[in-house]
Amino acid sequence: MSDLEIARAAAVRPIEDIADAAGIPREALEFHGRFKAKIDPRLLPDAGGTRGRVVLVSAMSPTPAGEGKSTCTVGLADSLARAGQRVMIALREPSLGPVLGMKGGATGGGYSQVLPMDEINLHFTGDFHAITSANNALAALIDNHIHQGNELGIDPRRITFKRVLDVNDRALREVVIGLGGPAQGTPRQDGFDITVASEIMAVFCLATDLPDLKRRLADITFGYTFDRRPLTVRDLQVEGALTLLLRDALKPNLVQTIAGTPALVHGGPFANIAHGCNSVIATQTARRLADIVVTEAGFGADLGAEKFMDIKARAADVAPDAVVIVATIRALKMHGGVAKADLAHENLDALREGTANLLRHVRNTEKFGASPVVAINRFATDSPEELDWLLAWCSGEGIAAAVADVWAQGGGGPGGDDLAAKVLAALERPVTFRHLYALDLPVEDKIRIIVQEIYGADGVDFSVPALRRLREIEANGWSGLPVCMAKTQYSFSDDPGLLGAPKGFTVHVRDLIPKTGAGFIVALTGSVMTMPGLPKEPAALRMDVDGDGNAVGLT
Repeated sequence: MSDLEIARAAAVRPIEDIADAAGIPREALEFHGRFKAKIDPRLLPDAGGTRGRVVLVSAMSPTPAGEGKSTCTVGLADSLARAGQRVMIALREPSLGPVLGMKGGATGGGYSQVLPMDEINLHFTGDFHAITSANNALAALIDNHIHQGNELGIDPRRITFKRVLDVNDRALREVVIGLGGPAQGTPRQDGFDITVASEIMAVFCLATDLPDLKRRLADITFGYTFDRRPLTVRDLQVEGALTLLLRDALKPNLVQTIAGTPALVHGGPFANIAHGCNSVIATQTARRLADIVVTEAGFGADLGAEKFMDIKARAADVAPDAVVIVATIRALKMHGGVAKADLAHENLDALREGTANLLRHVRNTEKFGASPVVAINRFATDSPEELDWLLAWCSGEGIAAAVADVWAQGGGGPGGDDLAAKVLAALERPVTFRHLYALDLPVEDKIRIIVQEIYGADGVDFSVPALRRLREIEANGWSGLPVCMAKTQYSFSDDPGLLGAPKGFTVHVRDLIPKTGAGFIVALTGSVMTMPGLPKEPAALRMDVDGDGNAVGLT
């Protein structure tokens, strides 16, 4: 059966039953139908200062073959619950961009899914609409201020804040607005990002509570005056209105897995162009309610996990107590030079070559003080010889590893028992967590450390505009912020075709964007886009609704 068919056949429990089992009082719930609810963290019982331990799930460099990080995250949590642990999941919300485009949904797969799969993958509880509305309200207020006399002296040529849309639309990357005469506003060049790349999304996910959200919104730098003085939302005095638009969305969303494990699905920044982690509020809420919180960071460990360690863990007390890196035989063979069409054939030589990618991710994770567990997400095409070889290779490298057959068996079955046991053992080992770099280093040094220590590059090349931006960042007092690298997810380099564990390359930084509300500097590398495009055959071509109103073709 397909993921959608499996999800539709599952016995979904009323969300109040899931809440009761998790210790969430009814007065803290705001229902969105029978199977979804928002939680007001202010109405939860006092946890007495105790906090659940965090298990961070990341992955090797992704490939078009698929790695199943969300599937393993869900399956691991279900397996830990099966082992008698009090567990909760903290995931990101899917974006319509990949759902309608190439990647598909983000609710897991097979019998390791969060439900209701179709609703989560589409409009869910409207959080992305609220984030998009707040973002575009700010854009409208900026242009209105200029139209109404421009008391702040906003330079229309130096507005850095873009409008957003939660679909992939390459035609909107660069636009001209205000055409049609004086009544239509001031003509200027503008552009759209995808909602998940917006600073409002980053602020939303890093805020610790409503007052912190308002403060961060006020700190957003949206542009500059004619004399190049930075301007913030606080100068416009509209942070209150933006907070009001986001007030209800800021409450985490409660759903469940097929096995009945509670899951908080909230926020959704991409990890290749943003910081790639679910909301701090959801993670901390889960830690108040469970002994173990299984969360994930987007794409490979060079992107999502690094940003979790150096950005999210700095914004809140969420340093991981254990780390899992998801790998597949298929992806390893692809990194070893096998074409996607040939991945079903056994190939131990390609598997051996591909382990260089996995090993680099493992050793990088160790630089943060963690000894990761490798989860080998099993596919039906994996041969016993390939699985045995990879387990033996991991053992020889001193890496804890387990085969996770959670797509087919679900975490509620025995398929994830070995992985759960190894994660529980990892949780018993002490972790001396450390960040990759100190915040008082110059921005260019932080970038250099990331590209050399995590990507394995020889160095970094800054474009002329990027060098100019470095001087502006220093002059404006922003150099103490962490760095959020925007880079292709498919390679350690900024070239998506350079697979495996490449050496002897340089990372090219073409621009730097201060996100002063979110509290980091985005470094744009290579040709990465903050508004993706759709593939030649988008997933939307397979989607429909049957005569009973049920979704068709979601993956």
